[in-house]
Amino acid sequence: MKKQYFGTDGIRGTVGELPITPDFMLKLGWAAGRVLARSGQSSVLVGKDTRISGYMLESALESGFSAAGVDVKLLGPMPTPAIAYLTRTLRAAAGVVISASHNPHEDNGIKFFSDDGEKLDDATELAIEAELAQALKPVRSAELGKASRISDAPGRYIEFCKRAFPYELSLRGVRLVVDCANGATYHVAPAVFHELGAEVVTLADEPDGLNINAGCGSLHPERLQAAVREHQADAGIAFDGDGDRVIMVDHRGEVIDGDGLLYIIARQRVANGGLAGPVVGTVMSNLGLEQGIDRLGLAFLRAKVGDRYVMEALRREGGVLGGESSGHLICLDRTTTGDGIVSALQVLEAMAAQQRSLADLADGMERLPQVMVNVPITRGVPVHDHQQVSEAVAATEAQLAGRGRVLLRPSGTEPVLRVMVEGPDEAEVTQAANALADVVRDVHASINTAR
Repeated sequence: MKKQYFGTDGIRGTVGELPITPDFMLKLGWAAGRVLARSGQSSVLVGKDTRISGYMLESALESGFSAAGVDVKLLGPMPTPAIAYLTRTLRAAAGVVISASHNPHEDNGIKFFSDDGEKLDDATELAIEAELAQALKPVRSAELGKASRISDAPGRYIEFCKRAFPYELSLRGVRLVVDCANGATYHVAPAVFHELGAEVVTLADEPDGLNINAGCGSLHPERLQAAVREHQADAGIAFDGDGDRVIMVDHRGEVIDGDGLLYIIARQRVANGGLAGPVVGTVMSNLGLEQGIDRLGLAFLRAKVGDRYVMEALRREGGVLGGESSGHLICLDRTTTGDGIVSALQVLEAMAAQQRSLADLADGMERLPQVMVNVPITRGVPVHDHQQVSEAVAATEAQLAGRGRVLLRPSGTEPVLRVMVEGPDEAEVTQAANALADVVRDVHASINTAR
């Protein structure tokens, strides 16, 4: 069956438009509660990021779960990976995250974690959608769920994160600039690094409900780059709004994205004695990462874009380390889901253990120029597989002669076709990407005219 509401990362949309409305969230809480109650478990954790709509959606979900006879434990603003961790350790039936991750405050969404701290499987999501089609009928008054608040959630998660950093190492003498994106990490990330010994300068740690991800965080590192240089810091760390992504900045102010961080962590794992299974990236991972992983003597696999697909590949192939260029990294030997703070600590471990700068560690991976052009297309217009486009792709691949890659990928969130070309020469790949994009535009126009 095809899912109507759940996408690759939960349910997401614009606040005030279906499905991100109070009435839908009430029904969603009831439907999810009905499914969870079948297993005999009767409590869920609900956390959120800092966007203002979280208050509205949290109350609606709470009412829905109560109507299904499920107790709700409210965590308040907490990073997404913290909710995954607490769901597992507090033996809850599920964890619910109210967040739209790196999106602006106008958007919001819902993610679910199962009782083992992993994202729900397709069967459970389909079961919830089946309940959504039914009329909402509350349980009897004596069976209604209760709500309570877990006040020590931040402290529990801070201690968990600290355990992901080796006890014999310290961050004493390290100066860090930490950009919390005015999001869910604002009250936990600085404490983690400070308690491990670092001197911490914080940015974007004053959320007001509207400024989440606004000109800050992992999508907008310019302020962090300037602050690292200004404070002569050893490194900068930037999270997204819900704390599952991270990018870093070296002492020169240069950005190290998810590909670079994944390489550094993989090399440190090798130095520590080895790494189980292959390293998993995505079709968008830079070819330089693949080449760097190969030089480490490790296998490298590419999954579809999306942390769900990276996780599926890791589970299938017996791997523990994977991630995306965006900075959504997964270290299954440390936690069950993508965790920005834990991932940053793995990089800081490499710096501390090897007594080398972040810039020096990142230089081990030679990044190839990668150019991507987003071509607007009409949904449903078959541009991607058109013969003229396929021939242009084949010609570009022949031009690169094994020195690079070509990828055409329809966006899952926007009406665009992403045209990506990478190779050793920036001028060549720029010209090739623009030429391919022109072919796509021409074909798209001709198809629309014919219709």
